[in-house]
This record gives sequence, C-alpha cells and structure tokens, in this order.
Amino acid sequence: MAHVVTAFLRNRGRILLTRRSDAVGTYSGKWAGVSGYVEGDPNDAEDDARRELEEEVGVTEATLANTAQPMHITDGEREWTVHAFMFDVNHRDIAPNEELAAVEWVHAPVICERDTVPELWPTYRRVAPTLETVQTDDAHGSAWVSLRALEVLRDAASDAESWEVLVSFGRSLRDARPSMAAVTNRVNRVLADAAGDTEALCQRAAAEIDAAAEADDVASAEAAQLLRTEGYDHVATLSRSGTVRAALEDAGPSVLVAESRPGLEGVTVAESLAKKGLETTLTTDAALPGLVADGAVDAVLVGADAVLSSGDVVNKVGSYPVALAAARADVPVFAVCARDKIRGDDTVVGEEGGALYDGDLPITVSNPLFELVPSDLADGVVTEEGRLDSDGVERVAAEHAELARWDESTSSGADAGGDG
Repeated sequence: MAHVVTAFLRNRGRILLTRRSDAVGTYSGKWAGVSGYVEGDPNDAEDDARRELEEEVGVTEATLANTAQPMHITDGEREWTVHAFMFDVNHRDIAPNEELAAVEWVHAPVICERDTVPELWPTYRRVAPTLETVQTDDAHGSAWVSLRALEVLRDAASDAESWEVLVSFGRSLRDARPSMAAVTNRVNRVLADAAGDTEALCQRAAAEIDAAAEADDVASAEAAQLLRTEGYDHVATLSRSGTVRAALEDAGPSVLVAESRPGLEGVTVAESLAKKGLETTLTTDAALPGLVADGAVDAVLVGADAVLSSGDVVNKVGSYPVALAAARADVPVFAVCARDKIRGDDTVVGEEGGALYDGDLPITVSNPLFELVPSDLADGVVTEEGRLDSDGVERVAAEHAELARWDESTSSGADAGGDG
C-alpha cells in the first residue's frame, strides 16, 4: 500500500486547491491539495509534505497547524495510506510547477463541488479546525481564534443534516470562548443573517471570514497611520495581537515588548519584529510598567480580547499595570482591534490559566488570563473605522447587541412549535 501526503495550505481562512496536470501519473485533471509520495519513513511524513510544498508551489515557510492519524483509502484496485497536514502561511504568493494545471484559493466547502482525488473532503475534515480547537487554543489572539470559529461553522453547515442541529452547534461555538467578543459577534452575525437556511449559512460564514480578515488588516493600517501622524517613534506592547504586530511592522518604530508569561508569546512577537528590521527590545512582564513610567516609550499599543460598551478594554493580564504606569508618565495608551471585538454589553468574562501550585496545602489559586483596563486609562480604540471615541464604541455595541437577538427568536420559535 503506497503512502502519500496531502498538505492543505491555509491563509486568511481559505485553503489552496490544486488541479493535477497531465505530467502526473495518477488522477490528472483532478483537484487536490498539495500531494506526493512518502519517500522515507512514514513516521516522518511531515518532511515529505514540506518537500512537496517547496517543489510544487514554491512554499518554504509554513507553520504546521494540524495533522491526523493516517487515513486508508481504497479506489478500485488502488490502495493509499494518506498522511494529511494543515499548514498556515502568511501570504498567497505561490509558484506552481509542471505537475499543476491550475491553483485556486477557495473556501474549503468548494471541495464538495469539484472533481477531486478520492476522499478529499474527509481528508480535509481530519485536519480542519474543530469546536475543540476554538475552546482550547491558548497560543493565539482572539482575531485568529474567531477566524477558526467561522471556519468551523462554515464547514459544519456544509455537512449539516438539519437547521436545528446546526443551530445547537452554533450556540456551542458562539459560547466556546465567552471572553473573546470577536468569536461571539462573528458567529452571531452569521447565524442571524442565515435565517434558517443551512446553505445560506455556509455562504454567509465564508463571506464573514473574508470580511473579518480584511477588517483586521484595515485596523492595523489605521493604527500604523496614527503612530506615524503623531510621531510615536518608541512604542511598548505586550501579548500577541496579530493586528498590533502588523501595525508596528507597517509604522516601523522601535518597540519594547513584554515576554508575556506563561506562554511567552511576546518572544515570538519580538522575533517577528526583529526579522522585519525593527529595533526591538524584549523585557519581562514585571519590568515593563517601570520602563514605561521611566519614559522608555512615547506610546503603548495593545490588542483587545474585548472592548465593553463602556469603553473599558479587556486584554491579557499585565495590561492594567502598564496602563497605570503610562498614565503616570503621560504616555497615551491605544487599543487596536477590529470593531467586532466590541461587546454588546458590559459583561466581563474571565478565563483561568494553568495551575500555579500543585502542593498539598490548602492554597487557593487565582491565575486569570485577562484583566480590565478602565476607559479613563485608554486614549482610544483604533478599529477599521479609525479611532473610536466613547460614542463610537456605544454605537457599535448597540449593533452587536441587536445581532445577539437571533437566538431569542429561534428559541421562541422552538418553544412555539413544542406547544403545538
């Protein structure tokens, strides 16, 4: 039985499909991922997947997002053991070789509409994000997690047996990360707009993925413009916000980055900025407030897991002391995020990190992941609409509160049906 790899490349919620040319020995003209034979030990099939990415589409830098147990496929007299992988890439620039007749970045359910190699959709589903992905991810910011949530909803709609089942699953997905407003608002928008139609929901989720990715890009561009216009040449940040990182890379100031314990995601931010040529200093979480208070920077830029309707910002623990230090030094603090991170209410939902103590003594552990930065310590929320004041935040919050009402009408309809 031949061992093969199928690698899916993902960027901004879309995956790369390739159509095999007449130069290949099997399945010419069929759509597939990036695929090829395992030439070495099947236990090291990731090496083969990366080789195929380089040879077929010219991709040398890709982050492994997921893999799965090998899948056995029988197609007539052919038998295959498929090793599937999902890789994230930060651009869509590819260089197809002669083995590919066409390439296209698509939303994954398009697989079901194409003439593909055997079992391509089940192969994709084995490495696609899941509800558990959304629930348990502690390595990425809420913008990233919200895109994964939308992908999960889109793919579920493609497979859904009924609207009722899909709605129940949608509620679980919406509530998977209650501290992350972008997950809640974006799932709510899709379910509200679909209005009971599973096919419409799949299409609406796909459109929302594209819109969400664009919103983050525009928000980062707005923040970069703010830094340039105001002449902020020395900026502090913490945690890992892709939107903040993109803004800093665009504006190009010197950056002071906190390490962000316990995940140390600040280290990866510092590495990314340094690779872009920015003057970068990495410090400890505990040291950052003192450095800000001593005048090491002229602005603080943070992301946001949520912005309350009051204008208060919910972000990773460590944000509040930095904001206090900035206020003491008269240094402005800006939160940068897509408008979908503005909650429709003032509910603060906490999440706990890992245990700090595993001894036998009766010690209560408090290890919150997020904390509140009051609105009087924040000098503005920068979104794709530009810098929002308190009235702007309230307006967006009211829109998001309205979106959440889809569930009220759905529940009322279900109750009415049950009474009949």
